[in-house]
Amino acid sequence: MKTRPTGVIPPMTTPFRKDGEIDLKQVGPQVDWLIGAGVHGMAAGGSTGEGHTLDRQEYRDLIAATVEAANGRAPVIAGIIVDSTRDAIKRGKLVRDMDVAALQVTPVHYLFKPDEEAMVGHFRRMADETGMPIIIYNVVPWSYLSPALLTRIMNEVPLVVGVKQSAGDLKLFADLMLMAPDKLIYSAVDALMYPSYTLGAHGSIAAILSAAPHASVALWDAVKRGDHAHALELHKKLLVLWNAIISDNLPACTRHAQILQGLPKTFSRAPMPEASPAQQAAIAKALEALSGKRVEAAE
Repeated sequence: MKTRPTGVIPPMTTPFRKDGEIDLKQVGPQVDWLIGAGVHGMAAGGSTGEGHTLDRQEYRDLIAATVEAANGRAPVIAGIIVDSTRDAIKRGKLVRDMDVAALQVTPVHYLFKPDEEAMVGHFRRMADETGMPIIIYNVVPWSYLSPALLTRIMNEVPLVVGVKQSAGDLKLFADLMLMAPDKLIYSAVDALMYPSYTLGAHGSIAAILSAAPHASVALWDAVKRGDHAHALELHKKLLVLWNAIISDNLPACTRHAQILQGLPKTFSRAPMPEASPAQQAAIAKALEALSGKRVEAAE
């Protein structure tokens, strides 16, 4: 692995136009905004980026545009959300010649769940055929991998270098940290970044980081320097924002938070609904409490 990405790594939103097509010109402004906030990397094509809606050419173009915009200033992680080993490998091969630090790969997200041997085989084949570092994105509720299985996969497949641990159960996160201390364990427990960092998380890849990158970096820095009073204050404000954006249209709500902070207006891809008026009001109120200044959406 050329780099071991650590720290605050926001999962980018994908800039769709109102007609549902990607506006690749808007990738650069988001990358610049995130880097300006002090983030330590970024992920593209994940669930916050509605990666499950992208066809292969769109996926390749999005990752290429992100890598080009980052221009070596911060590592880029490429998300893969598909339902077969074959398709996951094909997507990995599309980006392996780019300056991508790792692939972020979900277990299959369809209704049927592979058994443990099939799951190990899925990630082994991906590693063997792409030759790229892999971060398991442990998020699919009916295909959620236990800390024991995650540890087994990482031990048996050396190119599986880490896990992005989602869901709200901090006990599972703590168990994984205990069982795989030498691996890269990222928190996606958005509501609980502060305790995740105190438990030793190597970083975070979570929607809250994309909604509030400046405060998220400040929280990481506060924990690193041992300023727990400030970290707790930031945690409380970020939790209010998380409560405003967590919903079935989370990517749209994350996008709205970004627009309120100056990013160009973009849209989610149908059928995902945009943030409702009530959601927009709650997001604006939470951002104002976080920043101490009024926020208004650009027209």
